[in-house]
Amino acid sequence: MFNSLGGDPVGSGYVDTLARPGGNATGFVLLDYALTAKWMELLKEIAPTVTRVAVLRDPELTSGIGQFAVIQYVAPSFGMEVSAISIREAGEIEKDIAKFASSPNGGLILTASALSVVHRDLVVGLAAKHKLPAVYYRRYFVMGGGLMSYGSEVDEQFRSAARYVDRILKGEKPADLPVQAPTKYELVINRKSRLAC
Repeated sequence: MFNSLGGDPVGSGYVDTLARPGGNATGFVLLDYALTAKWMELLKEIAPTVTRVAVLRDPELTSGIGQFAVIQYVAPSFGMEVSAISIREAGEIEKDIAKFASSPNGGLILTASALSVVHRDLVVGLAAKHKLPAVYYRRYFVMGGGLMSYGSEVDEQFRSAARYVDRILKGEKPADLPVQAPTKYELVINRKSRLAC
């Protein structure tokens, strides 16, 4: 059983398909690629003057590439210009965000990855320092001072995982249990943020 933060267990090679995982694995994805399009929409709603967005992503993850591709695809429909910033090295993140912020009408989207969590405080702090509205994929970024998050409601997936474990312990094969995508989402807005409208 796995829980895929990045949302691409097929592309990452964990399972054959979402409907029929095969092998000895099943699990839950915390987000699907369609969710990343919603981040762009929310950024434009909360900051209508934004015309440029920097997408912080891990370019070495299949899911980082996939999330960025979806954002690139929907960007023209929101009148947005998109650029990528690697989330791998703290020094590079600081330099790249400062460079991006030197031009007006910018915003940030932080995609889902383990490195996003590692650099959480840095990214949230840089967004505030440079007055860049930012959309995050999980509530704890907002609890740490970020402006807004939109992502799956994780507690529901944990309850569902317990039901899957029970079914497996009763004899069902993991390969026969489809990989589950989120069904509940939450929007969290930090009304105390200096960037709140």
